Amino acid sequence: GGPAPGRIEEWDHAAWLAAVEANMLSAILLIQAVVGGMRARRFGRIVNITSAMVKSPRLPLGLSTAARAGLTAFSKALANEVVRDNVTLNNLLPERIETDRLQFMSAQLAKHKGCSLDEARAEMLRPIPARRFGTAEEFAAACAFFCSAQASYITGQNLQVDGGSYAGLI
Repeated sequence: GGPAPGRIEEWDHAAWLAAVEANMLSAILLIQAVVGGMRARRFGRIVNITSAMVKSPRLPLGLSTAARAGLTAFSKALANEVVRDNVTLNNLLPERIETDRLQFMSAQLAKHKGCSLDEARAEMLRPIPARRFGTAEEFAAACAFFCSAQASYITGQNLQVDGGSYAGLI
């Protein structure tokens, strides 16, 4: 989840603080609580779930995107420090995974456009080359790989789980 889409004129100081607390600081504080033990044991896997918006920002999701981008930057810096102790830290960047958040965003789009929920979902599918929404199981498989021994040389990375919708190369 994350803050509702909105406009910059609607976001007051409290909204910004809530977004940063929920989407950046809570994860950083959890990492802070566990990373020392992982380093001492010389093994650990940390996977943050951020958002595809950290690489493709859109202003209506600015509250969420700004906080998640901060978490992404922090994670990269820490990953370079802890990998020598066999602790990896990576980020999954979901977009259009069939979850409660997708249902919420579909309803928001339908309301904003004055269209049906099915029409809103069809519009959301258009930019996805896979022409479908991702499943929770597909997303979980990506997370499980990051947590595996086979991913021990992968750290500080951002993996898009988006059906090919990210248009960039990097």
